[in-house]
Amino acid sequence: MNQQQLLEELASRPHPTVVEFWAPWCAPCRVMAPALEQTAREFNGRVELLRMNADDHPDLLRELRIFGIPTLLVVVNGKELYRRTGALSVNDLQAIFTSALTGERPATTLRPVDRFLRGGAGVALLALAFTLPSQPLLLALAGGALLFSAVYDRCPVYRAVSAWIRARTG
Repeated sequence: MNQQQLLEELASRPHPTVVEFWAPWCAPCRVMAPALEQTAREFNGRVELLRMNADDHPDLLRELRIFGIPTLLVVVNGKELYRRTGALSVNDLQAIFTSALTGERPATTLRPVDRFLRGGAGVALLALAFTLPSQPLLLALAGGALLFSAVYDRCPVYRAVSAWIRARTG
């Protein structure tokens, strides 16, 4: 199966589809499987789940530029709406299946530990920028970018600008 064949098959389905690329040897895939199956049952008849063994379709993964598993693709009317790589919680899976129904990307949320680590790294780089004589501007920019990455999903200006850009770029 190639990318075109997969997209044609998904376009012919009556419901939005979540495609999971997994492998039997993949520990995160095995950990996420019960939650994924539970979520698929909750959305039965509204969103379909298609599980594809990555070992059986290496060329397809290369064409789709999938470099890690598990990877979930949300496909609506034959077009990819969203993709996410890594093991997900039940809440994240429910948000992905809901996004398939609504046709909108799920809201991005960071875990508190991720916010803390990004913010801490940003503060550390800013502190280095003010204490080291070489390349202070570069360190300050990197520190500012890391700090912003810790809060960007809560920033109203970022949300407005990114929504405007998405609306114009399709």
